Amino acid sequence: MTRRLAQVAQKVGVSEATVSRVLNGKPGVSDATRQAVLSALDVLGYERPTQLRGERARLVGLVLPELQNPIFPAFAEVVGGALAQQGLTPVLCTQTKGGVSEADYVELLLQQQVSGVVFAGGLYHQADAPHDHYKVLADRKIPVVLINAAIEHLGFPGVSCDDSVAVEQAWRHLVSLGHERIGLVLGPSDHVPSQRKLAAARVLAEETGTSIPDEWVARAMFSLEGGQAAATRLLERGVTGVICASDPLALGAVRAVRRRGLSVPGDVSVVGYDDSAFMNCTEPPLTTVRQPIEAMGRAAVELLSVQIGGRAVPSDELLFEPELVVRGSTAQPPRENSL
Repeated sequence: MTRRLAQVAQKVGVSEATVSRVLNGKPGVSDATRQAVLSALDVLGYERPTQLRGERARLVGLVLPELQNPIFPAFAEVVGGALAQQGLTPVLCTQTKGGVSEADYVELLLQQQVSGVVFAGGLYHQADAPHDHYKVLADRKIPVVLINAAIEHLGFPGVSCDDSVAVEQAWRHLVSLGHERIGLVLGPSDHVPSQRKLAAARVLAEETGTSIPDEWVARAMFSLEGGQAAATRLLERGVTGVICASDPLALGAVRAVRRRGLSVPGDVSVVGYDDSAFMNCTEPPLTTVRQPIEAMGRAAVELLSVQIGGRAVPSDELLFEPELVVRGSTAQPPRENSL
């Protein structure tokens, strides 16, 4: 019991005495705090006291494309914790290959009469993907918030890391080291965040009087294997620096370099994106562009909470500033390109 009190108190950010008052039905606790404690019980897997089981927690869908990329569990932790503090209970919906689709999850969430949905990655990133399930949510006036860049005209508020600034930070870092042949490993051509990254890189190249040949841009699925295959193509074309659209893609690029008998960063520099868990523990530690996950996740929950409360929010995109984290995977290019 003591352990349960401590865990719930830490989750909500209140004292153990407050949690005890809620569980025992005593007065002196605000409705918001009381609901947050009950939601925390649900999130942590504890049964509610018998006298409180009749009160159904307000549910919020948290839809993720996968859990293998550490960035998505990180977003889930921040968003889930912030929802619990608002008295909302997250329902985690993770897609798997050949499993339940995003549209299926939306249907299931609607059947559960959810109060809202947060998407942290999904089909709204892809221009050529089906989007009918988003229209269903809009038609039913379900509060929705999208995390990171979406296609136009969906009409939902969103929070995004600024892809243009992210590429600019990575690009200028490699240029400052002396790299001239910089390649990009991006997602599919209809992937909106990747489109933004490529557009920013082309502008930067023009500013320096150069260009980015199409052969220096490689597309990949977001996985280590995809990154390895894409980077292999870039290495064959003589690049000395590689900017990747995710950390798993960057780790795949590092593997590709090593498979050619070369080294990172001695022969090729690699920059990732996200600064997900353990990127400081890789060999070499990965230079990457950090997304402000904590700030973005909390902003997403605040936008959702305002909508659930019956107030309108602008369907604008809030852009958050990324941060370049320089580690050991970038250095000056070799004096003679041996690729």
